[in-house]
Amino acid sequence: MSETAPAAQRRPPPSWAWLLLALAVLALDQFSKWLVARELPLDASIPVTGFFNLVHIENPGAAFSFLAGQAGWQRWLFTALGLGASLLIVAVLLRRRRRPLLGLALGLILGGALGNVADRLLWGHVTDFLDFYLRTASGAWHWPAFNLADSAIFLGAVALLIDEQREARRRASRPG
Repeated sequence: MSETAPAAQRRPPPSWAWLLLALAVLALDQFSKWLVARELPLDASIPVTGFFNLVHIENPGAAFSFLAGQAGWQRWLFTALGLGASLLIVAVLLRRRRRPLLGLALGLILGGALGNVADRLLWGHVTDFLDFYLRTASGAWHWPAFNLADSAIFLGAVALLIDEQREARRRASRPG
């Protein structure tokens, strides 16, 4: 076996692989939202477990319904922010090829961002349907409802933090 074989085996996936991941996240997100909108009336809730419901909520704002009560300008602000972030992520993905966890993180964030941008462009709101909660003696405490795009963004952000921590350790362990 040649000396170059181990190096070839450790080669990170090409940039297009992370773009395909983003496309897959976008497709799954849009399919799940379509299915919820088709099968579940608006504002309906189906209990699944003692801590989780499927719901159908339309959120015209951002995370946690931030600015949801505004007159509609927030749709375009969040669309522009999502598209701007997406362009930046694509640029980073096309330049950096040595850090697979960074590629995974950015692919997840890109797919999630584009999923929510698509909702805003098509419908003027984002469809949320995952409702987790904690039941206590004083009632149920619900986390704000979210969707697959939000989940991908969150997982991507966690992976991004882990990647940056690894990179900081690598830089600190280098001599000189």
